[in-house]
Amino acid sequence: MIITYHGQAFVRCQVGDTVVAFNPGSVGARFGADVVLVSLSDQRFKGGENLTGGGKEPFIIDGPGAYEVGGIFIEGLASPGANDYINTIYALNLDGMRVCHLGVLATLAIDPEALESIGAVDILFVPIGGGDRLSAKEAAKIAASLEPKIVIPVLYSGESDPELKIFLKEIGEEGIKAVDKLAIKRRDLETKEGEVVLLLAE
Repeated sequence: MIITYHGQAFVRCQVGDTVVAFNPGSVGARFGADVVLVSLSDQRFKGGENLTGGGKEPFIIDGPGAYEVGGIFIEGLASPGANDYINTIYALNLDGMRVCHLGVLATLAIDPEALESIGAVDILFVPIGGGDRLSAKEAAKIAASLEPKIVIPVLYSGESDPELKIFLKEIGEEGIKAVDKLAIKRRDLETKEGEVVLLLAE
């Protein structure tokens, strides 16, 4: 699987020719997606209809529920979102790995049943920007509680964002360098435990 970050909460996960995109919003992209997962009913996180490049017509999911698209089983879990919206946490299996995107989670008050449904996480996307979403300290706390193999922060304003610096300090990963993309296979996770990967926004 190849993971790239496109700013805000917009993440692309690609396995072979299959592309799953999270929260594209109005951020420009030059690729098509097979599946688009939207966490919050807000224009900053919608925009899946624009991801039609390469002859792809995305299947858009924008709320809680259980879904199956092209052999991919997806769970959308309701949770507290920004500005009193319902935020949808998405958990799915891709390339033999459990992927979870916390969306625009606003507080740590997640229903215990939802936490159980998330299960054992391999790759976790966590919002850290503060304001109408998790603070850096809250993000570090939930990342630690879910015990993922890899943590990828999203929804921050750049490498100089104070919230990012606080998050990295809280999680014990200060001084890491950002990379353009993450190419990962199931076997690569065997030696990882809570490793933070910082992705440069394309």
